Amino acid sequence: MRRLGVDIGGVIIQPADEDADTSFFGEHYLRTPMIDGAFDALGALGAAFNEVHLVSKCGESTEQRTREWLAHHDFPARTGIPVERVHFCRTRPAKAPIARQLGLTHFVDDKLEVLGYLDSVPHRYLFRPRPAEVAAHAALLPGVHRVESWPELTTLLRAG
Repeated sequence: MRRLGVDIGGVIIQPADEDADTSFFGEHYLRTPMIDGAFDALGALGAAFNEVHLVSKCGESTEQRTREWLAHHDFPARTGIPVERVHFCRTRPAKAPIARQLGLTHFVDDKLEVLGYLDSVPHRYLFRPRPAEVAAHAALLPGVHRVESWPELTTLLRAG
């Protein structure tokens, strides 16, 4: 069984910025854009995986905003991923037991630290990492595939 886990912030939703109109933490958070190609890729990857789950670390208010953002952008209908497969936790290490419980075989995150906790996941992908993130956790890189875009990621996920 192939099961994919995907982080939300920085992988599906653009990272927060200083623009009050598009920052996920501003008044108009529903305007925050998605990462280019994310919805199309996730919809297409459904055929390559038995299940696709979203797993996000955030606080309660950000969880509520995220749920509203996904609904506003019609995420389930556009990707085929039902809301029952969207999971939240409050700490980065807490993603590991969720991944284990779901039997995830592949995971995509923009935080190398998180991928380091996911020792039960054989295929891990670091999405558009920040230079400081890579430098701080360089020892984890050998077991992780670094990707810069959804098209690149989709090719790797279909192959492995």
